[in-house]
Amino acid sequence: MSRIEPANASRYFGLFPARDFRLTTGDCDDCPTIASARWYFRGETIAVATNTSKVAGFTPWVRTFDDVREWVVAHSPADSLDYPPLVWVTAPEVLRNARFASEGQALLTGESTVPFRVVAKIPMNRSYYDSSSVEFLRQRPVTVRGTTTPDAFVVRSVWPEDFRLGPHAPPSRTVPAGATPAVALRDLMREEPRGGASAPFAAWTLWRRPSAPLDWNARAVLAFIVNGAQGDDDEAHAGHFALVTGRIGADGAIGDWLVNNFYSLDVESEKGIIAAPVPLDSYLGDLNSGQNWYRPSYMLVAVLNDARAAALVQSALGRVYNQFYRHQLPYYHPTGNCTSFSIDTLRALGWDVPARGATSWTMAWLGFPYFAVKHVSLKQAVTVVDYLTADQTRLLPAVAAEEIFTSLLALVGSRGGATAIDGTLAKMLADDIDALAFLRLPQFPSSRNFGDAPAVTLREAQERVPKDPRHAQIIPLAPRPFPDSLRDPDLLPRRLRPSDFALTVWGALLLIGVPVLMRRWWRQRARRA
Repeated sequence: MSRIEPANASRYFGLFPARDFRLTTGDCDDCPTIASARWYFRGETIAVATNTSKVAGFTPWVRTFDDVREWVVAHSPADSLDYPPLVWVTAPEVLRNARFASEGQALLTGESTVPFRVVAKIPMNRSYYDSSSVEFLRQRPVTVRGTTTPDAFVVRSVWPEDFRLGPHAPPSRTVPAGATPAVALRDLMREEPRGGASAPFAAWTLWRRPSAPLDWNARAVLAFIVNGAQGDDDEAHAGHFALVTGRIGADGAIGDWLVNNFYSLDVESEKGIIAAPVPLDSYLGDLNSGQNWYRPSYMLVAVLNDARAAALVQSALGRVYNQFYRHQLPYYHPTGNCTSFSIDTLRALGWDVPARGATSWTMAWLGFPYFAVKHVSLKQAVTVVDYLTADQTRLLPAVAAEEIFTSLLALVGSRGGATAIDGTLAKMLADDIDALAFLRLPQFPSSRNFGDAPAVTLREAQERVPKDPRHAQIIPLAPRPFPDSLRDPDLLPRRLRPSDFALTVWGALLLIGVPVLMRRWWRQRARRA
């Protein structure tokens, strides 16, 4: 039986029973959530834990990932989950196992017909749900989140319920002989035209422990999601990255998994995105902000025989979000972005995800004055230097996924062997992973252009941008200043970046070196005269 119910009435938010939360908005004054976090969700539907004693905290006067490192040392693996400061559920109600009527104006359930309309398009959005969306969605059962009004159910997000993992292990696809895990994963993301943007949903088992059960019902997961390149945004060819936790549903459902999405807080997103833990069905299917309305997505899933590793990651991310909302953790795209925050969390918990290294320190340092002249902007030159010197594992979502897959295979291969494993999270994963799966989630049809697989180098991302800057598709975003009244007195200054040193060295050369050279040239000229 299908019926509209409150978003916290049943099932899960990731690893957390939904009944352990109450629904409210960021305007609440009795939430166990810091004021700086609530400020971003004024008027937005959020879920907050009812057991306030288990909500993740933070340590003042400490940098974010030092906080995580200190916390994990004192954290017992037997400890229960720390709840996130909030879950952005986006809408107060949910309707499961519904179908679109052929005309796309009503939802059909087991006992009734529910008239609906979709939530309004954000004006800065360039495209939206259309007749092609209806044709795609009416072929399958869907979960929708929305709000009941006197005349219709206003739909905020739509999720295809046939996008599932299990309940039994999907068909196997092993790493081809002679291929590295990184290349094998890259090929999976690129084997269909446009990264599988218009291909069917697919799921494969990439590795499974021979003794592991094939029934994955209720198994805990730690997953890594990569969203591909957008088809009409030339600032988004590298994609997006997030950590995911949850349990596989009885029917293989994945929509209740919790995605830990990081996004700049200091700009107003043209899609309405706000950084937060958010259910997977909304993260991918929100009609404005859902990633799969813009591009294909891919998910590497570690299926666990114990939830402790996923619980450790999710609990730590609650602390990271607290530091992020209060601006102890600044968002800066080259070195402080969705990928770097995720990788830094995993490393702080004791999993040394391999670093691929910088794109080119030489190019960054020697090219600084060229970048300044080319872009007619010192600020732009600084940004380019920080891009070129950033660890690619912390910068590029696809690279992060490739290095994670490589590391996971090494961890599971070392189980029971002579190789010692260091780090709390790494040891848990080596012991607890029963299988690794891969999901390809195609783009939902709409009026938007189809996207593609994510770029794996800065050069590739740049090559996808039109040579003529006038033809580049870039959406200007309005700033969202953080109120000074919400800034805590313990916030530490940011650490120095590579561009700070480049700027200092080249500045000294220009201020001191050039006059010295000019003086020497003048003296030589005078002597010759």
